[in-house]
Amino acid sequence: MIIVPEREIAGLLGPADAYKAVEAVFGAMAAGRAVNFPVIREAIGHADALYGFKSGFDRDGLALGLKSGGYWPGNAAKGLTNHQSSVFLFDADTGQCRAIVGGNLLTALRTAAASAVSINYLARKDAKVLGIVGAGHQSVFQLRAALAQRAFERIVAWNRDPAKLARLADVAGELKIPFQAVSLPELGAMADVIITIVSAHVPLVLDNHIRPGTHIACMGTDTKGKQEIDAAIFGHATVFTDEIAQSISIGEAQHAIAAGIIKQADIHQLGAVINGKHPGRTSDSEITIFDGTGVGLQDLAVASSVVDLALARGVATKVDF
Repeated sequence: MIIVPEREIAGLLGPADAYKAVEAVFGAMAAGRAVNFPVIREAIGHADALYGFKSGFDRDGLALGLKSGGYWPGNAAKGLTNHQSSVFLFDADTGQCRAIVGGNLLTALRTAAASAVSINYLARKDAKVLGIVGAGHQSVFQLRAALAQRAFERIVAWNRDPAKLARLADVAGELKIPFQAVSLPELGAMADVIITIVSAHVPLVLDNHIRPGTHIACMGTDTKGKQEIDAAIFGHATVFTDEIAQSISIGEAQHAIAAGIIKQADIHQLGAVINGKHPGRTSDSEITIFDGTGVGLQDLAVASSVVDLALARGVATKVDF
């Protein structure tokens, strides 16, 4: 069995590698060549933590396995990331455990890659202003991945604690892109692309905040009851997701579905756009939403890439199991 510890991930997988893996998985899912198995995600009644499993199988890449982990909100005070996970890969021909891979950085990279894929395929080509709602650990990964997709000329951001916006301002300064802390109504009025990356159960981005032509990527923690944006926005937007079953149950679309604003048939797989089966954005005035629910196949794809790279570079540990 192969072990790739968390400490090796940063030197192996970059944003471009993660983007390529996630894009391929979305295409395979939409073509019916990759399937996610039902998600288990529950509050454990200790440390306010959410814990669960995401798993699946990609027949193209032969990636079979699961990610085990969840969200521990008190970890930041302990010097740890709130999201903790490990990925287990199995040999598709024998069922033997092939590898264990540290999943914390991988989760951040694949989540950012998912929103980046949505921006590449759905945002207006002339998008100039990027809006970020949330300034937690994941936000920096989201920002860097998004900036690679369009020639953004300004970044605007909002966070409950404005002091935490400094981490986003630092990235903007490094890349010499103007940065501005704004209110939520101001962010909606200015941004061509909005990424929400918060753990929330009350909508922050409201319907009257959004301009025609905006692309919104909802990337925050997915669970029953989560909500980052006003469900009313779904009523006049074209909606895309990674996994429809998750979108309507634990994703951002759950509230719009429950309220009867949209039906399940109104939600499209982003992979269909990648495969050329759906046109994606059809006008510059269209509002598009990507409900990124974080499917297990994303984790398996990036973990498989990491294992291959670790073996090639001699940093993987092999043990009898």
